[in-house]
Amino acid sequence: MAAGRSAEPPAGGIALVMTRVLEAPRELVFRLWASPEHLARWWGPRDDEGRDFTAPSVELDFRPGGRYRICIRSPQGREYWHGGVYQEIIEPERLSFTFQWEEEGAPVTLVEVSLAEHGAGQTLLTFRQSGFENEASRDGHEGGWSECMDRLGAYAPAVAVNLGEHP
Repeated sequence: MAAGRSAEPPAGGIALVMTRVLEAPRELVFRLWASPEHLARWWGPRDDEGRDFTAPSVELDFRPGGRYRICIRSPQGREYWHGGVYQEIIEPERLSFTFQWEEEGAPVTLVEVSLAEHGAGQTLLTFRQSGFENEASRDGHEGGWSECMDRLGAYAPAVAVNLGEHP
């Protein structure tokens, strides 16, 4: 994150909530959030033509109070930087972190991810991002996060099979 930027989690505001059932064990799904190598494979939305953004830079200090910083790059080459601070990490069931785009005046939001066992080898992921100033801001994030969750949903079972962790 840029120097002098706030890393305090927001209080209240408008929230975005989404759920996904992933075809991979909870412990593995947690690792996919905790590893820069894995995050780089699924973090980022798609452009208007359905092409995936890439994540050429993923820096994580994965501990409560640790910072993260990620660059996502559009297929056209435009870079978008964001980062924040991990607030809570309870392996393998929960993590929360602040989220802020690196642009002047960008608000800080709070992301909370809960993972629950769901059937044989499946995980129920509940994603919540709160602290949006208005519905337009929330709605702008909804599309991107939905695409990230779709990409995670495709990536997780492939990793599970490769690691022999799929039922």
